[in-house]
Amino acid sequence: MSDVLNAIASVIETRKKADPDTSYVASLNAAGLDKMLEKVGEEAIEVILAAKNAADSDKHRVEVINEVADLVFHTLVMLDRLGISHNAVLETLASRQGISGLEEKASRNHS
Repeated sequence: MSDVLNAIASVIETRKKADPDTSYVASLNAAGLDKMLEKVGEEAIEVILAAKNAADSDKHRVEVINEVADLVFHTLVMLDRLGISHNAVLETLASRQGISGLEEKASRNHS
């Protein structure tokens, strides 16, 4: 999985400097952080809407997968814009393994 994320991050890094008329990533960068955040929010809502219907059919499960992929992609573009490596997110997830979700959340609330 991290190989896929590394490959996508590499493409994002390359394309952000491309012509915004020919590159979606470049067009997002040209539009600015607010536009990127809007896209992340839009994709998150689309995940929620697809998930609400997922129990109904396999078709809707495929929609969830596609919408989550869109959300991950737009999140990677946002992270790149902020100068945050997706590897930092993966490291944080790895550090949480073996810790109760309730315990981990409580530890963040007291920091």
